Amino acid sequence: MVSGPFIVAQPAEKVSTWKGFEKIDFTFENRNAWFVKPQKAIAGNPWVWRAHFPTWHTEMDSILLSRGFHIAYINTNDMFAHPKAMQVWDAFYDYLVNQKHFAPKVALEGVSRGGLYVYGWAKRNPDKVSCIYAEAPVCDPKSWPGGKGKGPGSEKDWAAWLKLFNLSEEEAAKFTDIPLNDLAGLAAFKVPIIHVIGLKDKHVPAEENSDLLVKNYMQLGGPISVYPMTRGEQEMEGHHFPIEHPEYFANFIEQHSVPVQKPLAHKPYIQVNKGLGNAFDKFKKEKKGTVAFLGGSITHNPGWRDKTAQYLKEHFPDTDFTFIAAGIPSLGSTPHAFRFTRDVLAKGTPDLLFLEAAVNDRGNGFSEKAQIRGLEGILRHLYAANPKANVVLMAFAEPMKNTDYENGKEPLEVAVHERVAKHYGAAYINLAKEVYDRIAAGEFSWKYDFKDLHPSPYGQEVYFQTIKELIKTDSGTVTDAITLPAALDKFSYEKGSYHEITESKNLKGFSVNPDWKPADKTPTRPGFVNVPMLVGEQPNASLDLEFKGRGVGIAIISGPDAGKITYTIDGKKSQPLDLFTPWSNQLHLPWYLMLGDELSPGKHKLHLTIANDKNEKSTGNACRIVYFLVNE
Repeated sequence: MVSGPFIVAQPAEKVSTWKGFEKIDFTFENRNAWFVKPQKAIAGNPWVWRAHFPTWHTEMDSILLSRGFHIAYINTNDMFAHPKAMQVWDAFYDYLVNQKHFAPKVALEGVSRGGLYVYGWAKRNPDKVSCIYAEAPVCDPKSWPGGKGKGPGSEKDWAAWLKLFNLSEEEAAKFTDIPLNDLAGLAAFKVPIIHVIGLKDKHVPAEENSDLLVKNYMQLGGPISVYPMTRGEQEMEGHHFPIEHPEYFANFIEQHSVPVQKPLAHKPYIQVNKGLGNAFDKFKKEKKGTVAFLGGSITHNPGWRDKTAQYLKEHFPDTDFTFIAAGIPSLGSTPHAFRFTRDVLAKGTPDLLFLEAAVNDRGNGFSEKAQIRGLEGILRHLYAANPKANVVLMAFAEPMKNTDYENGKEPLEVAVHERVAKHYGAAYINLAKEVYDRIAAGEFSWKYDFKDLHPSPYGQEVYFQTIKELIKTDSGTVTDAITLPAALDKFSYEKGSYHEITESKNLKGFSVNPDWKPADKTPTRPGFVNVPMLVGEQPNASLDLEFKGRGVGIAIISGPDAGKITYTIDGKKSQPLDLFTPWSNQLHLPWYLMLGDELSPGKHKLHLTIANDKNEKSTGNACRIVYFLVNE
């Protein structure tokens, strides 16, 4: 189990009065902060978090305080919602929620440039936001303070913004970390938003700010509305205006904040074990770090991986990171073990490895033995290259695992991931169980929210937020270089690697196609098309491979015409093998097959022949080999 976030002890609090309510002032991370307490708090302590200009238009705050809300603020006003400000906000949130027992979901209130803050933080934490109230919000710094559109901007503030973000004018024009972008996660969580604007605002023109954000958010399915303020004196060229009916907006916040929702905590699904301290220590001291992401399509696709990489850069802002994206769709633990050298180590030696295989190991039917050999083979291979590396094993969700949990059964793949993680002291996150439990608790549905084993933006956020919790709460304890324990399985693929197809001999009916691509229109996977392949398409085609090691296999492409083979190792009994898979009619699928993985160390010879018969669903007899697999 993981311990709670590390919170620096705060200096003594000062108590004063604000509009008849008790106000608590204190210093948090060397910044002024405060919160105001209601006379009688609503159960669960709902709260409003003000960003910038906390004393502007406080009528709504007074109403909410009288109804039992807390109001909070921390001064990061000189930071323009820079990622460093977002780290302060993360820590302030953790302090108020964990130490002061504020509600897990907060209503964000952003005025003018405060829009940069509320959207910057909300996009990074959509699961922690009940709703957003934004008043004449800046949604694009190029509009304000940049003045690149209709508004005059602020030359002084624009210069400060450019300096803070370390951008040139040309780079600023392409800068994307602004409220207008990356709203998919927020929309997926259906966070309600209301913008209050002045129609004649010349400083933060609505057409360059609110209008664009409203359009973007609504197109993503997010609930959002706009209330133009047209009554009363319009000052500062329309940027300042009276708030009509503040009770209406207080009702909006109360409606979406009460009763207080208390989502399940992330911590029960995290096992820190030996933690991430070695990697964190290097990130801090050497200012360099290599982080690899090894997995299938859930790792390959945009989502949690990108968010995790971005968060690491923000959490360690002085570190120069190398990120290795080694996700390939359809592949599980056995393929990962044999491609680890080429796809990871050849690009850098990881200080931190994120590893997942539970979904594809289930779908591809790998046995418990094969899963252990693959996963621990990867870890042992990594520790041989970097004995101080840290690893995070993750078991992702999919419908069959939900069914297992529904029937009171722990999915095999989840158990294997946990067992391997514990044996080697790697951190472990059971996201499969977390997703199931959250669905069972009524937080969301699989059908409309998570949607698929390839998660929707909602699901990607669920994964990322738990990974983020591990990164935030790990104590960072540095440990000695690992002394490898005895292997769980002596035949683990710790020395697995690809061997080139050109190592084959005595080719009869096989030939090398230097740039294979399918003759049909059946889809392919990246890295397994327009590459050299050893191709045989007729019965009785054969080849030999001499190798040295304890295991041998083939990485093939299994498409609509995949055939059957027979093979023998060292002249022993011939074994049949069908290369056709349940997915072969839909995809030229990368498919990894171990032909023998409990051999004695030393030299061996594989003889492979295309069989005369074929699967009844196949259209041919093809055997297309991309790599030979050898575990030395």
